[in-house]
Amino acid sequence: MDLKGAMPALMTPFTPDRRIDGAGFKDNIRYVIEHGVSGIVPCGTTGESATITFEEHKQLIDIAVDCSTVPVIAGTGSNNTGEAIELTRHAADAGADASLLITPYYNKPNRNGIIAHFDAITSAVDIPIILYNIKSRTGINLEPALIAQLAEIPNIIGVKEASGDLGQVSRIIELTMDSDFIVISGDDSLTLPIMSLGGVGVISVIANIAPAQTVAFVKAIREKDYDEARRLHYQLAPLVRAMFIETNPIPVKTAAGMIGRAAGPLRLPLAPMSEQNDQKLRNALVAAGLLKG
Repeated sequence: MDLKGAMPALMTPFTPDRRIDGAGFKDNIRYVIEHGVSGIVPCGTTGESATITFEEHKQLIDIAVDCSTVPVIAGTGSNNTGEAIELTRHAADAGADASLLITPYYNKPNRNGIIAHFDAITSAVDIPIILYNIKSRTGINLEPALIAQLAEIPNIIGVKEASGDLGQVSRIIELTMDSDFIVISGDDSLTLPIMSLGGVGVISVIANIAPAQTVAFVKAIREKDYDEARRLHYQLAPLVRAMFIETNPIPVKTAAGMIGRAAGPLRLPLAPMSEQNDQKLRNALVAAGLLKG
């Protein structure tokens, strides 16, 4: 299993009455695979996992596994260890290739609690686990030494790093470089420096709407064609910034709808973009060649 390269953090499209749009979800998966992505990641932050039900979560993972020809990294995290075990077990039974587990949020466990949380999941379910470190969402940062300790737990094979701290990324790679542990960028704006330090790819928001460009960018980095990688980095930078002018996934779902991809409405408490930001997003899509002016 090769969990390297450009891997979109998939949106969850909804029907007008905010039910799962299964057909649209399948179409989006086929679209990104046709454009060369090396894996897909359903049920993460970009997939509005916080507002999908347990049954919907399982439904989305089933659809992704059923129609994907590339590895599926299923988001199965929760701040309730028992729920995380149940979702992770379902992903394993469905045939997902790996599970993405966010750090427990809101209840703010201490170091021992974090270790016990991940140890309980890996003891209960036999599936490769990728940690997801995003302090801006969880309120907890997985420090490099703790990540290195967690990397010693069987089945924990990597981390999606979205701390925004390149010094931390460097230290994680330094502490784990003698193992097969992988670091994956969780921030489209930092993919180039993270991969230059030794990261193996990106779990990407923009790959939902610009998969071919994201694949070409990551390919240039992996082939150490840094002149081309820098060119593509700066070419994509305005689009990346536009994806975060409001809370993810509000901009990317709005953008997807603008360019004709399956997206649909957001689920509350996420609300539509402001009119001003909507126009900024439209301008960015036109500048990127994804939408006619």
